[in-house]
Amino acid sequence: MKLNKTISLLLLTLAFSSYTQANDQYSPPWQHGQNNDAITRGLSFTVPDADNLADFHGNPQNPALSLYVGGNYFFAMAPLVKAFEDKYPEYRGKLYWETLPPGLLIRQMRNGGTVTVGNMTWNRQADVFLAGLKKVNEGIEEGLLVGPAVPYVTNKLTIMVSKGNPKNIAGLKDLGKKDIQLAMPNPEFEGVARQIKSSLEKVGGQQLVNAVYKDKVGQGSSTLTHIHHRQTPLWIMQGKADAGVTWLSEAIFQQKVGHPIEHVVIPDDQNTQAIYAGALAKNTQHPEAAQRWLQFITSPEAITIFQSYGFEPYKP
Repeated sequence: MKLNKTISLLLLTLAFSSYTQANDQYSPPWQHGQNNDAITRGLSFTVPDADNLADFHGNPQNPALSLYVGGNYFFAMAPLVKAFEDKYPEYRGKLYWETLPPGLLIRQMRNGGTVTVGNMTWNRQADVFLAGLKKVNEGIEEGLLVGPAVPYVTNKLTIMVSKGNPKNIAGLKDLGKKDIQLAMPNPEFEGVARQIKSSLEKVGGQQLVNAVYKDKVGQGSSTLTHIHHRQTPLWIMQGKADAGVTWLSEAIFQQKVGHPIEHVVIPDDQNTQAIYAGALAKNTQHPEAAQRWLQFITSPEAITIFQSYGFEPYKP
């Protein structure tokens, strides 16, 4: 009897371990520590879906360069930072960056760089702000940033779906269907929502925009995200959503890391392009390093890294 209980307990433990590992592989941050520039990391304590600061990278204590990066290319930051540090070895292991939606990063800047996650509050002011050109220009107009804005790459939209596209979603028009569960970026602070609404309007007019962003939200078949570049793919993989409109680069990244994600191409005449740009923060503490990053981000080496994820060079 005792042996049977021991065997049962062992089998239960193994089953739980397999379940945890199977689910943890789809939990952020997905880069397995690559997007952390800190050389000395001390205690490693990351529990997926419980204690997980996926969009804060490096050591916030006295970095040599602090970047506020619109989260749409969090996955490209590791190779970009490596290339930057290869060019400027004096910065190796000394960069800190955040990859939240631009609207949230602007709010943090208005609060002097202070942010709270869970039970932890810390302060790290930005040296450089990088996001959509419109948001960067708004920051310059508000006095949070110092112009001119520096554009560097462009991106376009796609429809992210589960591998195999089980709902047979063919295009944007299908997103208005009642039986399609959506994960959609929140217009309140996710700039991509503006481009998505523009594309929806091209396909189905204001009626389709309202269906996706009002009717379906009210019905519970469209859920608004807070960090779409983390939540949209996660919810799709967890079965909480069937689809969501994201940037093409994000779908390409998910496929690169082997997640069960595919995407449905949005034709160019229905798509909406985004221009990414950067600018110095008004109160930058590291002006030389900040200028170097803005110069680097437009370099052929940086553009090549961006292109590997589907971005295109900015052409005036």
